[in-house]
Amino acid sequence: MERRKFLKNSSLSAAGLVSASTLVACKSETKPETTLAASIAPEPIKPIVVCTWNFFNASEKAWEVLKSGGSALDAVEQGVMVEEADETNETVGKGGRPDRDGNVTLDACIMDKDGNCGSVVCMQNIVHPVSVARKVMEETPHIILAGKGAEKFAYEQGFKKEDLFTESTRKQYEDWLKTSKYETTINIENHDTIGMLAIDDNGDIAGACTTSGMAYKVAGRVGDSPIIGAGLFIDNEVGGATATGVGEEVIRTVGSFLIVELMRQGKSPQEACEEGVKRIMKKNEGRKDFQIGFLAINKNGETGGYCVHPGFTYREYSDQGHENREVVSFYE
Repeated sequence: MERRKFLKNSSLSAAGLVSASTLVACKSETKPETTLAASIAPEPIKPIVVCTWNFFNASEKAWEVLKSGGSALDAVEQGVMVEEADETNETVGKGGRPDRDGNVTLDACIMDKDGNCGSVVCMQNIVHPVSVARKVMEETPHIILAGKGAEKFAYEQGFKKEDLFTESTRKQYEDWLKTSKYETTINIENHDTIGMLAIDDNGDIAGACTTSGMAYKVAGRVGDSPIIGAGLFIDNEVGGATATGVGEEVIRTVGSFLIVELMRQGKSPQEACEEGVKRIMKKNEGRKDFQIGFLAINKNGETGGYCVHPGFTYREYSDQGHENREVVSFYE
């Protein structure tokens, strides 16, 4: 096509065929084609919010923030706070089940469009660790605060001390002490996280992840949820990813960072999540005693998820609707 255009444009002068100026003009004709290709790229879907599992109240709250013109960062914080305050959710926030020493310890992280992030780990007596994590991000030069230091910082920021046990979780713990048997149960004990990703009207991405961790864990255990790059990662040029399940396996592959990098290389969110799980399973060949679920979104608002065992779902809310999506799994 370039050759035909060149001959047509230079037909009035044989000398023009070899002139430098005509050659330069010929090369410049590629610009309209590049512009045309860009113009037919898929229109980004925004705003949009997704979260792990069927936490419809959380996704609905985040959507309200987005539709009112709020930022993705505000949306994910306020969205996951719904579950942190829900005493019937025994894997997040108040009502979360304790470690084997009887302490309810919470972990959370948050990350914004500029790569700023904050995290708290092993924090007690504070209902909303995600909000403390945001304060760490915004009010300190640090990224992670742990244990009593995180709790002290929370009080200094105006958070109130509150007993995180509920009547139900205290009774469960007392019953557990009779045997003190620790085991994981697929899609029950291990959906111990709400991870949320959102894109706002400006096209900016943010994410948050919060959990009470595995029930009856060894005191001091921290999983992937509050670890930037493992349980959550955001790159505003590419997309975001979050994880749920047995955090030790996610940490070993830096799972969420891996998925975002795979999207940077051109994979769709679905393809990236599948590759993330397969990397884990390659290191655990033949194992079937744990669950991992990945959730991802790219800059265009395309989403995807993949897991080890059937049962993992994610909520998606956009102008196209509000639905719970079941994902395909490594073991069907």
